[in-house]
Amino acid sequence: METIPKNEESPATQPTERLAYSIQEAADMLGVNYFSVYRLIQRNKLKVCRALRGKLLVPRTELLKLLGTE
Repeated sequence: METIPKNEESPATQPTERLAYSIQEAADMLGVNYFSVYRLIQRNKLKVCRALRGKLLVPRTELLKLLGTE
């Protein structure tokens, strides 16, 4: 009979990476102002997608590209 070590969490309780972030969340992650992220979007430096009711979401992959970590 196998026992599960207590320090490991089950897959259901492990945090998952989000696929997209709001403009404010993206700004917080980048350490810049909300309007700086919005300017990047307007200048086509950062691609976004629209969610329900027209809310703009920044895909995680776009943030990684901007940071140069992908």
